[in-house]
Amino acid sequence: MNSPEISFNHAEQISSLQEKKLQELINYVAAASPFYQERFAACGINPADIRTLEDLQLLPVTTKEELQLRNWDFCCVSRTEIAEYMSSSGTLGAPVTIALTEKDLERLAYNELCSFKMAGGTAADTYQLMLTLDRQFMAGIAYYMGIRKLGASLVRVGPGAPFLQWATIQRLNPTVIVGVPSFLVKLIEYAEANGIDLNTCSVRKAICIGETIRQPDGKPNRLANRITDAWNIQLYGTYASTEMQTAFTECAAGSGGHLNPELLIVELLDENNQPVNPGEPGEVTITTLGVEGMPLIRYKTGDICIQYTNPCSCGRNTIRLSGVIGRRQQMIKFKGTTLYPPAIYDLLSEIRAIREYVVELRSSEYDLDEVRLHLDIPEPSESLLSTIREKLRSHLRVIPEIILASAAELQALQFPEGGRKPQKLIDHR
Repeated sequence: MNSPEISFNHAEQISSLQEKKLQELINYVAAASPFYQERFAACGINPADIRTLEDLQLLPVTTKEELQLRNWDFCCVSRTEIAEYMSSSGTLGAPVTIALTEKDLERLAYNELCSFKMAGGTAADTYQLMLTLDRQFMAGIAYYMGIRKLGASLVRVGPGAPFLQWATIQRLNPTVIVGVPSFLVKLIEYAEANGIDLNTCSVRKAICIGETIRQPDGKPNRLANRITDAWNIQLYGTYASTEMQTAFTECAAGSGGHLNPELLIVELLDENNQPVNPGEPGEVTITTLGVEGMPLIRYKTGDICIQYTNPCSCGRNTIRLSGVIGRRQQMIKFKGTTLYPPAIYDLLSEIRAIREYVVELRSSEYDLDEVRLHLDIPEPSESLLSTIREKLRSHLRVIPEIILASAAELQALQFPEGGRKPQKLIDHR
């Protein structure tokens, strides 16, 4: 039976559990998944041959493009067994629909129970949710169900509206907030502008979603420092995706998001689908355990992370992942320098004069990458722009083109066609 305490088991016990669940998964998809039935037949794969974690490497990877193009061939249940339809945000392309059964929804709630316990949550906490629960957004409903399973109180405020967020904090005294880190900066700015004392409010922790708060070496990045320099709260980083229906969440040690081993097998692979060496960046590749509706085997997420295997001070014996360094398809080759968008986000978030931004990628007439920064700066000056360019040069070694934009123009760029979360990157390459 699943339990949040499984992560404290010996590594051998964890591997044995994963192998048992892997065998169940392989037999299940061989009987029920049109996509994997075809894949196994084409590759001459006998499900009985896949018994250990090492045997996984005998199987081909599953790509995001395959999931997009053959979405319903991954479904293992009839339409009458589907309890809810959710979808990815389409960060790397068209959104993908994920069908969940009642059992999958219970698994989702259990995952977030583990996540909140990982971050020291208890039934005595009150959580303020600063994210949407509509528009087929998995994270919103997952957090909601996980908090309910934890037995804690919650208040659903939704995204945006700093005034409403602070009014709710002052009225209901939540102890934990769940939201996007860059929005926490806006909460700080609103508090500072309106005489609100951040450090006498009830909030003691923030579960940070959607954006990384760590550098690849595990140290807080500029965005995290901007928050904690002003607000004495503990930040907990998370990494998740709709397709994996699972989250990696930091414990109090803040040294990487812990795997829930009963729910997922994770590999970090290079461009040739080979495992990377310890400490090297690799593409997060996942195999779901216990998923009934749309299980995935060796699914390449496109996210680049680093895996930590050294012991964690919390006592858990699971691997941990860094925050997302970048996405495979979003790697930028600009003026001889290789970089990922999160490095740009981190730098821009540190500059207080910049109220909001969007990074745009284009191809030049010579098929070279071009980078444009659309910046909302309420009080621009040539001196300020020179300072921003120098920061870009010193930290990124290159200077992208800067385009000044109004708040309304950036709003239109960030929320194309009524998107449910702001897009910080527009890739036209």
